[in-house]
Amino acid sequence: MKNFELFLSESGISIFYVKIGLGFLFSFFITFFSIPTIIKISRRKNLMDEPGIRSSHLRKIPNLGGIAIFYSIGICTSIFAYELFDLYKFLFASLIILLYIGVMDDIVVMRAYKKLVAQIIVSSLVVIGSDIRIRSLFGIFGIYEMGYLVSLVFSIVTFIVLINAFNLIDGIDGLAGGYSVICSGLFGISYYRLGEYNYPLVVLSVIIIGTVLAFLYYNLSNYRTNKIFMGDTGSMLLGFLLAFTSICFIDIFIDKELPNVPRYHLQSAPAIAVAILILPIVDTLNVIIVRLCNKKSPFDADKNHIHHKLLKLDLTHRRSTFYIIVYYLMIVTMAYYLRHININLLLLIIILLGFFGAYLPDLIYRLRNNKKITI
Repeated sequence: MKNFELFLSESGISIFYVKIGLGFLFSFFITFFSIPTIIKISRRKNLMDEPGIRSSHLRKIPNLGGIAIFYSIGICTSIFAYELFDLYKFLFASLIILLYIGVMDDIVVMRAYKKLVAQIIVSSLVVIGSDIRIRSLFGIFGIYEMGYLVSLVFSIVTFIVLINAFNLIDGIDGLAGGYSVICSGLFGISYYRLGEYNYPLVVLSVIIIGTVLAFLYYNLSNYRTNKIFMGDTGSMLLGFLLAFTSICFIDIFIDKELPNVPRYHLQSAPAIAVAILILPIVDTLNVIIVRLCNKKSPFDADKNHIHHKLLKLDLTHRRSTFYIIVYYLMIVTMAYYLRHININLLLLIIILLGFFGAYLPDLIYRLRNNKKITI
């Protein structure tokens, strides 16, 4: 591969743009041509998602789309962003473990504590083994650099929360996939602007985008025979990878004074990362708060998620997904333009806007019902 890169550089061709183009095309087509086979096997073996209390679908649908997502990301990242596996030795092992746990859960439904144990192992491998951790909060609540043990625990918890948060927003067609594309695009653009040292992370972001776009072609299909869900396999993989890219993003702005590594400064880096991932964060916090207020277990299934509230307004899956993504993309835009204000104030604005979006459908529903009663 290095000889090939040398050949391209001597020819005046930028290897980075070749990796971007081929990474996107290969990731898209690997997923695109893998999913029909997975759908066929799922139907033959009856490996389907049964409608339940939290379900927003009425028929059995194949739910092993996450296998194609892993297959594509695993192959394309190993080829076009292999530097990541050199830098972070336990990254691929973590993906393999998540694949196994996700497939097991999609097929036989694992107990919550077993999934949690696996997520702790996976997060620990990356945080401790690959040293991917949050080292500083940049002044949030007056906290700057954290001690090593505190940093380890906080980073592991962050990974676990984001893995499960993405799993929770995967409740309607296109939402988890569409939001993953947006997050990967935003992180990818940020990494690109931050210079050549971060190009492998740009390639990873593009690979995720290509993979998920191919998946969305089937997930949003109007034909029942083509439809597939990503399942826990896909949502956990995407949650893990976006947690990984967000922590790497924050870490870039810590002045480590490493040789040949550019030094950047953005005091609000953690708040920007929170803004990009605001939907799964707010949705998870919201349902936990509601369940606790109703004296229920935080792990009980219900229909208090943001996407359920929009469906209650008689919106289709596609429209619900579109409105949710547009609203939370507005929060990211606002966070970007306010990135130079005090980090605590910026974080407060982001969280308040996030929760406002979570309760806006409730407000619209009540106003609509009151109007009907008045008439």
